[in-house]
Amino acid sequence: MGERTAALENLGMTDFWKDRRVLVTGHTGFKGSWLSLWLTKMGADVYGLALAPDTDPNLFDLMNLETRLDHGLGDIRDGPTVLRRVEQVRPEVVFHLAAQSLVLRSYEAPVETWQTNVGGTLHLLDALRQGGRSATVIVITTDKVYENREWEYPYRETDPLGGHDLYSSSKAATEILVQSWRDSYAAEGKLRLATARAGNVIGGGDYSENRIVPDIIRALEAGKTIDVRNPSAVRPWQHVLEPLSGYLRLAEMLHGDSAHDRAYNFGPAADNLRTVMDLAKRALDAWPGAAADQWRDVSDTKAPHEAGLLAVASDLARQHLGWSAQWPFEIAVDQTIGWYHAVRNGASPLDISLAQIADFEAG
Repeated sequence: MGERTAALENLGMTDFWKDRRVLVTGHTGFKGSWLSLWLTKMGADVYGLALAPDTDPNLFDLMNLETRLDHGLGDIRDGPTVLRRVEQVRPEVVFHLAAQSLVLRSYEAPVETWQTNVGGTLHLLDALRQGGRSATVIVITTDKVYENREWEYPYRETDPLGGHDLYSSSKAATEILVQSWRDSYAAEGKLRLATARAGNVIGGGDYSENRIVPDIIRALEAGKTIDVRNPSAVRPWQHVLEPLSGYLRLAEMLHGDSAHDRAYNFGPAADNLRTVMDLAKRALDAWPGAAADQWRDVSDTKAPHEAGLLAVASDLARQHLGWSAQWPFEIAVDQTIGWYHAVRNGASPLDISLAQIADFEAG
């Protein structure tokens, strides 16, 4: 029992969250749904602000999360809507996940991407400022905010920001906005503000377009060959619960000490850097009845640019927050594929998600 308690405390899973008023923007999305579920499990009073889920199926509806939290629909791009929701909730902690989060979609919808990711963040921060209340705010960006030179050196929080595609550049601009906001209103001392940059996230319940795991699952469920766009691309794969545990830990630490108001990377250990092909092959191993060669390379030299190599260093999170990733690549993939296979066979998405959270908390 002592080891379990220590593990929970290290992850920030303490009584801090009980009855805490928490606003989650983007709560209907993949990561937002997992985070909202975890917060409600710990006893937080969770309030959401997001658009309706944009896929069918989607994790939010599969887990019937609307019955477990205060569900608020609204567009983060609309300032008055955001202000009304902030005034209703009067949050103590805010997790800002609402975003246009797909690289390929950013090529098709550049204005929407920037209006959502930069403009939406601006509306949220201004609504909190107008409310004049103290709050701890964690703004979720991405590991793609860095000026990626395709080298093996893992990017640190002090490295230059950049962004080849419109999604990445919008998130880099969000980082600059948050730093500017922090500097501009530091004297007011109302908001404790930090950003979180996470590596590539996988997990059960993601049904997005043009993402490797949902593409794999759709192919496996249909008994088809998996199309792999960039098999040699290297990514810092991690289960969704890894960065979420970091966000929770950061919020708890920042709430008690404003010295943590900065950017933090949340990524896996170096040996979890694997290719997209490695991910596809491990998924095939984990899916009962799948053939090892049930995939094919569909690389297209004319396709929009996507990074070939990306890694982040999480030294600051480890040193300042006591956070580090705990599930290796193989377990992360197995838990992910196991979630989809269990749900396909009739398991409750809510029950299996809670069970995986419990496994993660146990260390």
